Amino acid sequence: MKLPNIVLTFLIFVAAFSAKAQESLDAYEHKLYIQNNDTLPYRILYPENFDTAKKYPLVLVLHGAGERGHDNEAQLVYGADLFLENQQEFPAIVVFPQCPKDSYWSNVHIVPDENGRRTFNFRKGGKPTAAMENLLGLLEELKDAGQVDEDRLYLGGLSMGGMGTFELLRRKPDTFAAAFPICGGGHPATARKFARKVPLWVFHGEEDSVVPVEKSKIMAAAIAKAGGNVKLTIYPEVDHNSWVNAFDEPALLPWLFSKTR
Repeated sequence: MKLPNIVLTFLIFVAAFSAKAQESLDAYEHKLYIQNNDTLPYRILYPENFDTAKKYPLVLVLHGAGERGHDNEAQLVYGADLFLENQQEFPAIVVFPQCPKDSYWSNVHIVPDENGRRTFNFRKGGKPTAAMENLLGLLEELKDAGQVDEDRLYLGGLSMGGMGTFELLRRKPDTFAAAFPICGGGHPATARKFARKVPLWVFHGEEDSVVPVEKSKIMAAAIAKAGGNVKLTIYPEVDHNSWVNAFDEPALLPWLFSKTR
């Protein structure tokens, strides 16, 4: 069947746009972190005219469960373009690690019910998952490279990555200058460990059908009660994909990069 010219033109445009988007994300270099015969793929973006004699802010972004794997590609689907497009105004080293399919950033215990809904039982202690342990090692390796301004380390993530953000803050409370967990959650008892040290901007969709909005509300309340600096943004009528709204916030990057430890 012969397609109308207008359809062909549209398909060509979409293909060209997708190819251009992929080409731009190629600015994120492919890397591997190897520890004890285990491998954590990650992509890293360096500022334009990167100078190894200088120190730059570091942004660590943790993806959601749907982007797990070993292709070292899927983790860039959300948020990577934001940091790439704003490199001139906010030059930074930006890292997107990829969690393996068989692991999880957070050691949360997930219990599904008969309707497919999941209950997230966050732990306030315990050993890190394999992915988190490798992430901790990668973080130290990045700092040891010598180009990271250790007073300007930033952390964020979405869904599973939002949960990982809260857990990494608990494990490294003296490391980050600011953090932005999106549609995640954590154990409220852990908030006191980082509340007074790390400003947070927490995001969630009011109608989230995967991770209940209460998870972010509970953490934000616990952080505030512990004396922390926390902003909570709830998007009305938004489901689980609140990262779309969060990454579209014009104040997000100015807020993030204004913070120092």
